[in-house]
Amino acid sequence: MTPRTASLAAAIAAASPSYAERIESAAWDTLAAIDVQEIITNDSYQVRKVFPSAIKDGVAQFDITGFVVPLGGTTNVRDLMLVSDMGFCPFCGSPEHGTSLQVSLSAPLPVITEGMRLTLRGSLEPVTDDQTWQSAIMVNAQIIDG
Repeated sequence: MTPRTASLAAAIAAASPSYAERIESAAWDTLAAIDVQEIITNDSYQVRKVFPSAIKDGVAQFDITGFVVPLGGTTNVRDLMLVSDMGFCPFCGSPEHGTSLQVSLSAPLPVITEGMRLTLRGSLEPVTDDQTWQSAIMVNAQIIDG
């Protein structure tokens, strides 16, 4: 990359930081390792999930950093989605759209904005419902940075 190209890339990232950032971490890798398969027959629908051994029984203390996607309002928020990459759609229900995590906070946040970066700690629970693509949820989460 030439210096001019690097400067242009930096300018683009600075102009829209929430869409230029991606977080790579062991926590996101663990969530991405959940194998989700949709099984459709003539008369049934099922989503089969295979969890990595590290999280199949849940995790009492799970730390993760990501970007906020509001689930509705942006004031006094207790429930939100967290994504590792703002370019992903957390509501598309397909692994091609990236990993997302639903979060239930232990105390409401007065205000959130889409794309704000948070580091959270909470209990990670597997979602075993065979009618949804959702594979994990974090409950009793607390902000440890952000």
